[in-house]
Amino acid sequence: MDSTLARLNEIFCDVFDDEEIVLTRETSARDIEAWDSLMHVTLMLNVEKAFGIRISSADIAALKNVGELEDLVTAYTQRKSQS
Repeated sequence: MDSTLARLNEIFCDVFDDEEIVLTRETSARDIEAWDSLMHVTLMLNVEKAFGIRISSADIAALKNVGELEDLVTAYTQRKSQS
């Protein structure tokens, strides 16, 4: 598990209060019972805080799985480091 995915896994475990979560790039809301719209907002806020980034609502709305989230976090992190 690469470092971004590993860090996301820690965030998911914390937000969902479930240490049994093991993310893959294919993991989606269908795979985590407690992942509803309210938890999605909480999750995204925690991801932004952990990585020190702000993700646009359009980008968040377009996410389909953890792999897309990982790619998005990587892109935002790289943009931040270049500015």
